[in-house]
Amino acid sequence: MLLHKGETLFRQGESGQLYHLKSGLLKIARVHEDGVPFLVNIIIPDEIIPHHSLISPNPYNGTAIALVPCEVEPVPSQQWYRELEQNPAKCRDIALLLQDKLRMMQQRIDQLTQVTPAEKLRKLEVWFKTYIGPDHLTDVLTQEEIGQLIGLRRETVNRLLRAQTSI
Repeated sequence: MLLHKGETLFRQGESGQLYHLKSGLLKIARVHEDGVPFLVNIIIPDEIIPHHSLISPNPYNGTAIALVPCEVEPVPSQQWYRELEQNPAKCRDIALLLQDKLRMMQQRIDQLTQVTPAEKLRKLEVWFKTYIGPDHLTDVLTQEEIGQLIGLRRETVNRLLRAQTSI
């Protein structure tokens, strides 16, 4: 299945199947009670999502939206969970996948604990280059989304990005 930039794969609160992201990038946004979305995760190629449903089914915790054109393959849930019961090695593979995702998220937490806004942005840029690739951060994310990832206001992100280009 192909998704164009901005198209939604699934919505927060719905229940459904798992998906394998073959190419592209997805963002996971949680919608607050006031209706404002908040970016909480970026999904990179070869991930199977939602992560919280890899062992047992649960409603989607967020809305998955294509950041760039994506190729996504639905994963038949009943077959997935049946294979888990029959193949313990698959459980180990999932544990390793979740371990990698946890390490990625720990680096994101490290970004949030930096003292200065400039250092938060610098660490996010390093993280982005490591996990997401050659595109520049602002080619994929809005200033608002960048701010959400590192706990800064959009205006602060704008000021920091402008300061980088003037160097």
